[in-house]
Amino acid sequence: MSQVTQAQADRLAAAFAKTKERAALIPYITAGDPSPQATVPLMHALVAAGADVIELGVPFSDPMADGPVVQRATQRAIEKGVGMRHVFDMVHAFRESDKTTPVVLMGYANPVERYGQLEFARKAQEVGVDGVLVVDYPPEEMLEFARYLDDVDVAPIFLLAPTSTDARIQKVAEIARGYVYYVSLKGVTGAATIDLSEVEQRVQAIRRHVSIPIGVGFGIRDAQSAQRVGQVCDAVIIGSKLIETMEEAVTRANGHEADQAAVKAAGAWLAGIRQALG
Repeated sequence: MSQVTQAQADRLAAAFAKTKERAALIPYITAGDPSPQATVPLMHALVAAGADVIELGVPFSDPMADGPVVQRATQRAIEKGVGMRHVFDMVHAFRESDKTTPVVLMGYANPVERYGQLEFARKAQEVGVDGVLVVDYPPEEMLEFARYLDDVDVAPIFLLAPTSTDARIQKVAEIARGYVYYVSLKGVTGAATIDLSEVEQRVQAIRRHVSIPIGVGFGIRDAQSAQRVGQVCDAVIIGSKLIETMEEAVTRANGHEADQAAVKAAGAWLAGIRQALG
């Protein structure tokens, strides 16, 4: 195994090892939002605020699992011309000064297919990506791509939902590495309110089949909900409210140093979430 892939093999495991006393904090942002030039500084600001892993969204024109907040972020990034090549460039730039924080790319099959699965896996390894979550690749359709990722020691990561059957969970358990992402709500990102007792029951059911960490996302909007969810899982994943926080900062800035305002607001808000997790 090369030095680069060894580092990638270690980063996700190390991130969860250091958070055994609390849930890991995984913020989601869309690459290119609030602007392409702000993305890498934003990633560093999130790490400084306490992020243990960063999920970086790959812009795609039809983000079917995303609610209106993430859709707006995606549209802004697309309008600025951000594509797969730019996302890889951003990860590469981030890795120039951060060798330890895991980065997971989250997106849809179409950009991966256009890039080419094998080429995508190799490029992900080259720039320092640690995991890949393709929302619309079910495990049955992921086998070859998962092998490509495994060959370069990039973790294939999967979503599980409240409706996931035991058979589906078992299939995911056979392929997934790094962590699994449990979607705590039926619907799209940013929706509704979490039923903690139901989340706890589902996480326990998933644990019967899955030995890797379980992250929970969708519907976590403040320190209180993050703290409550963090008591029953291994990682808290937050996206929509973080993006909303940046949107509000950009609006207040009214064009004056909007990127800096968004980055500062995101860091301050995430630091409050991190403090709540203990």
